[in-house]
Amino acid sequence: MAHTVALLVLPGTPPFELAVPFEVFGRDRSAHLGVEWYDFRPCSPDPRVEAGFGFSVATPYGLDDLVAADTVIVAACESAAAPIPASAVEAVRRAHERGARVASICTGAFVLAEAGLLDGRRATAHWLNAAELARRHPRVRVDPSVLYVDEGDVLTSAGSAAALDLCLHIVRRDHGAAVAAAIARRVVVPPHREGGQAQYVDLPVAAAPGDGLAPLLDWARERLSGPLSVEDLARRAGTSSRTLLRRFRAALAMTPQRWLTLERVRRAQALLETTAAPVETVARECGFATAAALREHFTREVGVPPHAYRRAFARAS
Repeated sequence: MAHTVALLVLPGTPPFELAVPFEVFGRDRSAHLGVEWYDFRPCSPDPRVEAGFGFSVATPYGLDDLVAADTVIVAACESAAAPIPASAVEAVRRAHERGARVASICTGAFVLAEAGLLDGRRATAHWLNAAELARRHPRVRVDPSVLYVDEGDVLTSAGSAAALDLCLHIVRRDHGAAVAAAIARRVVVPPHREGGQAQYVDLPVAAAPGDGLAPLLDWARERLSGPLSVEDLARRAGTSSRTLLRRFRAALAMTPQRWLTLERVRRAQALLETTAAPVETVARECGFATAAALREHFTREVGVPPHAYRRAFARAS
């Protein structure tokens, strides 16, 4: 039986935040990707919802369907100040109690907070709404600086584009990196942005014109199999190691060394999914000195060792 994804649609929901889950989970990609795709169900208290900007959305599924779903995604509310139907809050709470994974997009975090699902947890929302979320729900550990937060059975994301990052992250958890990357290619976005990457908020020190890291990151990705140091990256960027560290922290909320490790682990995921190469070979291809080093970093970042990941996500040739 297909994994059921229910999307909670509330009045005034911005159309973009509705379109993203529809695009990722609502299109049947079984034939293209060779995996059983999701059973997607837009749900609301009413059969038709007036979304934002004059859009009207038919929702053939009700709150009972949402309670029975395997994954519940709460789309953004009209605003942080918009009233939240008590029936919707109760349905989200009941879904989580029966074991559903629950995620929110932008101001949808207010629904999760009202349901008590964020108490004692780290969570995020769009940076413009983060302070209000923290004020109204002081038991929530609000982090306004990241794209999304994965707490296992509860996930939250910032606004708009971060919704796509979160949905692709969920697909990656369920089906592996190769499937998520295939969807990213279809919608023409980067295959992965780390959840800890910074939201694009105003920084105390303005970046210099053309201060983007994308060309440097692309250059480094092409050389992951060889030795790469922070000094190598700094030389390529024509700057000092200290300046490069500042730029990485401002743009990606991590150090260059951690970025390199994550990229190498991501490359290992793809090789484990798509090839039968021994772990020792995968380690060399990804720039790890030994298979033991790969196992250590891979297990820490992914949660399972390489051989277990391959069993779960290897694609039949």
